[in-house]
Amino acid sequence: MRPDILFPMFADISTVSGIGPRSADLLDKAVGRRIRDVVLTPPSGLVERIKLPAISSAVDGDMVVLKVTIDKHSPGATRRLPYRVFVSDDSGELELTFFHAHPDYLLRILPPGGDVVISGKIEHFRGQAQMTHPDYILPVKDAGQIPQFETLYPLTKGLSQKMARKAVDGALVKSPELPEWQDPHLLAKNDWPSWRAALQALHAPASKIEASDDSLHRRRLAYDELLARQLALALSREHSRRQDGRSFKAIGEYVKEVLDGAPFKPTGAQSRTFAEIQADLSADTRMARLLQGDVGAGKTFVAALAAAHVCEAGAQVAIMAPTEILARQHKISLDAFLSPANLVVEALTGRDKGKQRQAILSGLADGHIDVLCGTHALFQEHVEFNNLGLAIIDEQHRFGVRDRLRLSQKGSRPDILVMTATPIPRTLALTSYGDMDISRLDEKPAGRLPIDTRIVPVDKMHAVIDGLERVLEKGEQVYWVCPLVEDSQILDLASAEERFRHLTARFGDRVGLLHGRMKAKEKEAMSESFKRGQYDILVATTVIEVGVDAPGATVMVIEHAERFGLAQLHQLRGRVGRNDKQSTCILLYKGPLGVSSKARLNIMRETEDGFVIAEEDWTLRGSGDLLGARQSGLPAYKLAILDKHKNLLETAVTDARLLASTDRDLTTKRGQAARVLLYLFEQDIGIKLMQSG
Repeated sequence: MRPDILFPMFADISTVSGIGPRSADLLDKAVGRRIRDVVLTPPSGLVERIKLPAISSAVDGDMVVLKVTIDKHSPGATRRLPYRVFVSDDSGELELTFFHAHPDYLLRILPPGGDVVISGKIEHFRGQAQMTHPDYILPVKDAGQIPQFETLYPLTKGLSQKMARKAVDGALVKSPELPEWQDPHLLAKNDWPSWRAALQALHAPASKIEASDDSLHRRRLAYDELLARQLALALSREHSRRQDGRSFKAIGEYVKEVLDGAPFKPTGAQSRTFAEIQADLSADTRMARLLQGDVGAGKTFVAALAAAHVCEAGAQVAIMAPTEILARQHKISLDAFLSPANLVVEALTGRDKGKQRQAILSGLADGHIDVLCGTHALFQEHVEFNNLGLAIIDEQHRFGVRDRLRLSQKGSRPDILVMTATPIPRTLALTSYGDMDISRLDEKPAGRLPIDTRIVPVDKMHAVIDGLERVLEKGEQVYWVCPLVEDSQILDLASAEERFRHLTARFGDRVGLLHGRMKAKEKEAMSESFKRGQYDILVATTVIEVGVDAPGATVMVIEHAERFGLAQLHQLRGRVGRNDKQSTCILLYKGPLGVSSKARLNIMRETEDGFVIAEEDWTLRGSGDLLGARQSGLPAYKLAILDKHKNLLETAVTDARLLASTDRDLTTKRGQAARVLLYLFEQDIGIKLMQSG
């Protein structure tokens, strides 16, 4: 239950004096409806007001403060036309412009012949200095009330900065003093203020330095937010470790049969990561492990070894993929790997209906099926496993910590192995997967040649197409990827279809087309046809990023490569280079290239190391853009900026894990304060875990 001391923080913003229901609705759209939402939203900008001695000193665009004399009022001929007030000082004249004006009000605050202090943005039009809707109009005696620095906040239509600031000021008054949850030594070492003082300084900076993301109070608040997230993850980690797990003991016969039947020898990285997973599976504690693998590093084979171990111990394995096409691809791959151990592998997706679906469900319930591949639907209530021991999630950053916890509490509470589609930066691994142990597959299978990556201007496309003739003569296949255009599937489809028509005119029925608007069965049929060699060229959108595996493909052409992020380019390039032949990736770009686009393409040419590329992607694009802000695996932060506060995250991870291990029930003085922190930042999932035991 939320601590009583936080009740004011979760009160509706309409409880602030002067904030009515309409303003509260607008604030809800802009920042949130509760007191905590308002005070924990940092300013989006800062206004600096320059106090000028004279109108003639004003420069276009400056926010200025001027002492002026009111000369005359000039109402518009109609209410639609602007109302003008002319003011002056010894150096010149200034025109104040008001739209939808109330003349009586303006005459009262701007009496002709009187002196006032005004503040607003200066503009010049046809040689005339103008100020539209001054922010402040005050008697000269009250000039001190105009702040030199004033914060700006996110707005929505109908919400003014004045109303937003009023809400912030009122919310700060209602924000209580809270117990200190930070370690006193850390506060002293960093010279950080108390939480309440930091919050006050965030919304009332006295200088540009105080308004920066690197100010002491902003770093303090960012650390609070990071610590809350990391503490929730650390408590989740401790909770998993404390729970009685199932020890999957096996002699190793099934694993040996899989290894002996494999057409290759596992890499050192595959052997090392499987040993880590095998140790977890054999232990009495629950496994929660993340397997990070570079493109083409062989994650599926490691998953097959883990499945063989669990199945020999008498339990079943579920493999969950983000799409139907990838689920069926896993079924085919795992069937091949696990057949030497005589294990039964099936797939269950939305296309399975009637008797076929019922047969799979029956086989699952009676234990006949050893390994089941599918999508999220695998964990619906009507899907019953006989004895689920291991859940493998091939999750592409779409399965958050709450989902993992929900899954771990299903039925027999299986061990969990999460596999990422591409390497992820260390910072993101800590923020999204801090509740898990991490293994890295950082070695490609032996015999694979480096991919020759070339950067080619789009106006040389005809030469690229001519070169495809030579590729096809050798019996090899080609991917041609068209870009997503403005996140529109329709435009994306048109682009792919246009290239399909263009290439079909040259190569005839040897060209196939695959895009996101096709039905699941159509996509799967096209993928299989390409894999079997019925098509030599596959024109596609990024739907081929995962799940389309054609070992005969040796050329990847990515059109308008400058539009893609590094991680996506690396993932697409990974569709080729999966055999012992020389593969090529051609990055077609349309110039002129920006600095960031040029850097991305050069990095692609310089390295195939996915872990290096992930870190570079983070550096170039930043945390706000990496992987897409809406994807569920990436937590949203308001106060912390992961690019700028990376070092704080490292400290927060250590601090949180220490607190969770030494005070796992949060009963000490600091632990009790940390409970307040968790509820404040809505990371109380950690509290719920403690209460559930």
